[in-house]
Amino acid sequence: MKNYSYIIIDDNQESVLKTKELADGFSELIFVAIANTYQQGLNLVLEHNPNIIFLEIDPKDNTSNLSLLFINELYHYLRIVPKVIITTTKKDFAFDAIKYGVMDYLLKPLKRADLLKTILKLDWPSYEVNLISNQTVQDFKTSLKGDAIEVQKINQSLVLCVKSYGDYRYIQAKDITYIQADNNSTDIYLNTGEMITAFKTLKYFEAILLHPFIRIHNSYIINRNHIARIHTGNSVCYIKNSTKKLPFSKTYKRNVEIIIAEFANGNYIEV
Repeated sequence: MKNYSYIIIDDNQESVLKTKELADGFSELIFVAIANTYQQGLNLVLEHNPNIIFLEIDPKDNTSNLSLLFINELYHYLRIVPKVIITTTKKDFAFDAIKYGVMDYLLKPLKRADLLKTILKLDWPSYEVNLISNQTVQDFKTSLKGDAIEVQKINQSLVLCVKSYGDYRYIQAKDITYIQADNNSTDIYLNTGEMITAFKTLKYFEAILLHPFIRIHNSYIINRNHIARIHTGNSVCYIKNSTKKLPFSKTYKRNVEIIIAEFANGNYIEV
């Protein structure tokens, strides 16, 4: 078995030390660095390009911004993303983690037997991907077969097909400005000003749409590439080339903070 470098991203220092202590018991795992926040973790991953990331997604300190959305950010910068092993205390996020294509989901306190099983998987065949694994794409297509909306292709130019009574409407995901819940259906708003209704829930779209889409409210998912302004005092996001403004709730405030941090991390000047 070959060696694998790893980074631990966790805001709980005690958990960090326990994870490192356990990982150090395996000669195949080579320690690289530790990060306590979203931004620190991103910087370290881009600098060192580790094989594995041990990631906490339910932090003690919400200002660390750690969540599954960290994985989306990696796909934004890297052609081949490290294998992500979730380490957390709750099972609550397991289903969502699968949607993000994580390698494994380990509950704290970590056990040697569980980590051993994960390490044994590391030598299984893998394939280079652009956004998410080919197997994940196939799983999505299989699970969504016969639904009103079919995922035709999951990559950087994702196309959604809204199908209704023999009418096939093709939408470029990049043209979607935001998505709004409407009872058991969902309204999709495009940068052309058009609105298309799909008979799926907002939660459905949250599961299949990755970066740059992010949920900011129980009723809204926004495409961050179409955000013109964020007013934290009024808790609203403004859409480019539109008078539309979307509210964001306390529940999803951390997601909005991540958006602000991402803007600041780009080619950015604040005046």
